[in-house]
Amino acid sequence: MPLEIVRNDITKMKVDAIVNAANQSLLGGGGVDGSIHRAAGPELLAECRTLGGCETGSAKITKAYQLPCRYVIHAVGPRWQDGGHGEKDKLTSCYKTSLSLAKENGCESVAFPLISSDIYGYPKDQALKVAIDTISDFLFENDMTVYIVIFDRKAYQIGEKLFSDIEEYIDDNYAQEHADYRSEERHRLNLIEEDAALDVENRLETMPMMASKASVPGSSLDEAMKRIDESFSQMLLRKIDEEKLTDAECYKKANIDRKLFSKIRGDVHYKPSKATALAFAIALELPLGETKDMLMKAGYALSHSSKFDIIIEFFIQSGNYNVFEINEALFAFDQSLLGA
Repeated sequence: MPLEIVRNDITKMKVDAIVNAANQSLLGGGGVDGSIHRAAGPELLAECRTLGGCETGSAKITKAYQLPCRYVIHAVGPRWQDGGHGEKDKLTSCYKTSLSLAKENGCESVAFPLISSDIYGYPKDQALKVAIDTISDFLFENDMTVYIVIFDRKAYQIGEKLFSDIEEYIDDNYAQEHADYRSEERHRLNLIEEDAALDVENRLETMPMMASKASVPGSSLDEAMKRIDESFSQMLLRKIDEEKLTDAECYKKANIDRKLFSKIRGDVHYKPSKATALAFAIALELPLGETKDMLMKAGYALSHSSKFDIIIEFFIQSGNYNVFEINEALFAFDQSLLGA
């Protein structure tokens, strides 16, 4: 997927470029900076000595030497004071400049640490939001795979209120799932019998109407009948047209790679993963009912026995269809991310 949060050691990422959270001297330091210099070998420090340092909010690029990538982009993030000294603008500039350097040097993939969130003291949840917002804006205009690399759980944090709201929603729905189980079992057989009787009655009542409407070209009934056997791919393309989106707008909002979207468009019977199907439902901003319909076309369903599903439902019910923010939350709860 174009933007992914991963738990890894950034010095082991096999990408075109990794970003170093550097200091103004570019001569190495602690944390990520020191790890990258040690892994790259002394040649990296020798090249950095020729660069003459770097201003806060900017970045410079070097070779990667003994690292498994091609380039190291050295970005100098701001030290946190109180949020009122231009910290956000400088941090945003770090990401923008780094992405521009990666693009100028032909990089198709780049890995970032969470800049300024360690010894520079930038609040982790705010640093993460700046990273997600800036990178996602870039990806709407450019094709690149970008990773935010988290070394351990302590280095990652979403907003405390959001986390607690999701946690409460999960707890409520897990509890509801188990509380409802026995009552559902008690009524299951009765409901089956009632539904069967009602279905027969409805069929008898609607047969004359169906016969008359079926003869009317372009009737809503005709359209509904066509959609009964509609595949996932057909529903997706129909909804894209209905929402007046371009293909690119849709797959970028879904955090889906262009090549995968081309496969889906080219194969009417393509069966996506559940995460991919949900990503498109989010991109199309479908309400919960239509999201379930789209999932059903791909052979899936939402369940209150799955934290992943409940978190998705939380965001849909909240009217938040930002796939990147949803992925922040999914990562925080150790769930799979939306996208390819």
